[in-house]
Order: sequence, then C-alpha cells, then structure tokens
Amino acid sequence: MVKNKTIRALVCCFVLSGLLCGCGTQTEGLVLVSENAAEMSAAGELLMTEDAPEQMSEIYVHVCGAVNRPGVVVLQEGSRVEEALEAAGGFRRDAERDYVNLAARVSDGEKLYFPTQEEAAGLWKESREESGTDGLIDINTADAEALCTLPGIGEAKAGDILRYREENGPFECTEDIMKVPGIKESVYGKIKDRIKTG
Repeated sequence: MVKNKTIRALVCCFVLSGLLCGCGTQTEGLVLVSENAAEMSAAGELLMTEDAPEQMSEIYVHVCGAVNRPGVVVLQEGSRVEEALEAAGGFRRDAERDYVNLAARVSDGEKLYFPTQEEAAGLWKESREESGTDGLIDINTADAEALCTLPGIGEAKAGDILRYREENGPFECTEDIMKVPGIKESVYGKIKDRIKTG
C-alpha cells in the first residue's frame, strides 16, 4: 500500500511538473506574440502618420469685377489667382484677361478685382499720367523685355516684332504691328493705347 501511494505521488509530481512546464512555454509564447503585436501596431501607426496628407488651412478670397460668379470663394492656403478666378466661374466675355497676374498667390481676406477691357484701358492711362510720362512703348526701339510687358505679347511674339523690324525697317504707324505674323486685330486692340512709333 505504501509503495502504491509513493508511486501515485511520484506520478502526480511528474504530471504537475509537465503541466507547469507546458504552461510556462505557452505563457512565454503569448508574451512573445503580445510583444510582436505591439511592435506591429506601433509600426502601423508610424506608417499611417507618415502617409497622412498634411492638413491645409482654408482661406477666403473676395473675387469681383468681370467674372461670372462674383463673391467670396474658399480656397486652400497657397492657392493662386487663377484658382480664385476658376472658383468664381472664370472671366466674363468683356473682361481684360491680361490685367491681373494669374500666377500670383492669394492670401486670406484678399479682394481680387478683374476689370473690363474698358476699365483696364482707363487704369493704364491713369498710371501713365501719374508717372509723369506718356508711358507708351515705342515699338520701333523697344527691346524684347519691354515688348513682353504689353498684354498678349510673350517672348515668341516679341521676337517676331524684332525680326520684322530688322527685315522691313521701322513701323510707320502703330497699326503696322498687325503686319507681324501672329499679331491679329484682337491683340492690337489690347495694346493700341500702350504703344507708339516714335
């Protein structure tokens, strides 16, 4: 009987130690999984933070004048005048398209006024009078840089004007600028009050 009790006690000890060792292993496994899960979660949060776009603040700009839908428009900070114009429905048919710099950045609370062609002609005239000079560009002597300040005249057209002048001599009157390839009546209408021939 004593032997049987001793054997039973030894078997119980082995079973209990086996269970305890097994539980320890499982616990270590669980801890390891738990640690890996925490690392993966932290890495996921880091990736989400890096990929998340920066929040841009909104600005309010008052667009008025010769536009289709004048009023206050909401834009993202860092927007350009062109985006404000688009938000206001674009140019009206009578708008002077070259008066306002479309590439300039807008700021919160700014007021953008797009004049009509008639208004722009008056504004240019006032500017010339205030400067104390006629402010007109002589198309017979102006260089490419000066010609590019005229509405509708870019580097290519300025080059065409210089080339025409070299090949054909000076312009006799401002209307002669329409003899330059690519300069039509519509362009001349924009620049006629800003040019002279001497």
